[in-house]
Amino acid sequence: MKAITLNAFGGPDAFELREVATPLPGAGEVLVRVHATSINPLDFQVRRGDYPDLVQLPAITGHDVSGVVEAIGAGVTAFAPGDEVWYTPRIFHGAGSYAEYHVAAENIIGKKPATLSHLEAASLSLVGGTAWEALVVRAALRVGERVLVHGGAGGVGHVAIQLAKSIGARVMTTVRKANFEFARSMGADVVIDYENEDYVEAVMHETGGRGVDVVFDTIGGDTLSRTPHALAQLGRLVTIVDIAQPQNLIHAWGKNASYHFVFTRQNQGKLDELSALAERGQLRPHVGATYSLAEIPLAHARLESRDNGLRGKIAIDVM
Repeated sequence: MKAITLNAFGGPDAFELREVATPLPGAGEVLVRVHATSINPLDFQVRRGDYPDLVQLPAITGHDVSGVVEAIGAGVTAFAPGDEVWYTPRIFHGAGSYAEYHVAAENIIGKKPATLSHLEAASLSLVGGTAWEALVVRAALRVGERVLVHGGAGGVGHVAIQLAKSIGARVMTTVRKANFEFARSMGADVVIDYENEDYVEAVMHETGGRGVDVVFDTIGGDTLSRTPHALAQLGRLVTIVDIAQPQNLIHAWGKNASYHFVFTRQNQGKLDELSALAERGQLRPHVGATYSLAEIPLAHARLESRDNGLRGKIAIDVM
């Protein structure tokens, strides 16, 4: 099979398109013909060497799969050849999705939503699971609450807006002014131009000084220290960014705030919940650009450059 291999940590040119052996499913495993995958910030972080102790080179990386079951291993009962499936491979455990075939444990795979194409499903599995973990599992977002989503035009952010709306929350988001209409089309009630507005002032104005119940951080920076100024009492912050620099959280104490640090976990249950929302028309990822398997280095370079014109996800058409 064809696969993109990472032979050394570094820039996008560290990838190589190669012929490698097609994997075989073991007991409790499924072999999937990969139709599509996608690019996430985690992907270029792995490629450049942010987690060197967790990645054994040479490696096949990648964290989204949408495809069709090719074969099943002993004991598999939930899937059969020909089934359309989607999932996030176990992060830092085994080969990733930048290949024509992938093997995964039966218990992390879900039936692909019929309403989504393979490109769309592959653009939702990791970011959708991350948004679900953040807003539903950790923040326990409830109907009628107010939530601020940082980076609402990004891969995770635009999905988080839709998920929060499906829960029944009032959604505010920070984006560039050029992305106002896109954020509104995702369901945002209030859009904040982070380049020209102070989001704390904007939030407090919109909430009459009360603040938001939940802040979902996808951008990092000084969000941990500034967020308490925008939070209501007993507010919750959820961040998916690994922030190295120390920050002063004294104001979080005054708000009785809780902080949650999320590194997404894979399971079938989250996929089934996301599928139900997709099939009801409440959740649909936006594919902002599509590349081929051989063009993964170009896709990495574009996402890592923080291309201002890119919205949503970069998908990879493997077939």
